[in-house]
Amino acid sequence: MTQGFTLFDTAVGTCGVVWGEHGLLGVHLPPIGPSDPRAKLARRFPDAVEAPPPPSVQAAIAGIQALLQGERLDLLEVELDTQGVAPFNLRVYEIARAIPPGKTRTYGEIAREIGDVSVSRAVGQALGANPWPIVVPCHRVLAAGGGKGGFSAPGGTDTKMRMLEIEGALAPETLPLFGGL
Repeated sequence: MTQGFTLFDTAVGTCGVVWGEHGLLGVHLPPIGPSDPRAKLARRFPDAVEAPPPPSVQAAIAGIQALLQGERLDLLEVELDTQGVAPFNLRVYEIARAIPPGKTRTYGEIAREIGDVSVSRAVGQALGANPWPIVVPCHRVLAAGGGKGGFSAPGGTDTKMRMLEIEGALAPETLPLFGGL
């Protein structure tokens, strides 16, 4: 078996992880409404077989569950299989992973850190393609002025705001910005 997956319960519903030889290949957030998460995972990862997770993946699952219960974890120890991910996206994900729980940044702040504020939309597109939501905390990235911005996971921005609430962030208009930028 080169790819495996498992489903697990969290405070926001049933999540899934897919792993390979080099770390996590993907994280699946709970669906909205009646939907079979196994079918969605099978479409995204047709070679993955449902299996008990190895110890490193079990640790990632425990971290995701704890974070979604309100523990302030950064999940930086979770190994991601980044093969095939565009270098720009990898840089965006690296910056997003550095945002601590309960804090936020904007698309523009990430673009400035990359060195070009004009790539703010590309930052949003990279986060919209994030294969590892929660582990790469794209929900911690907001639009300018504290706006919600987008969120491509099931439930959209409602899910994003719920995750920020669990992490201890405040209402969108008073969310503390990371680094005070």
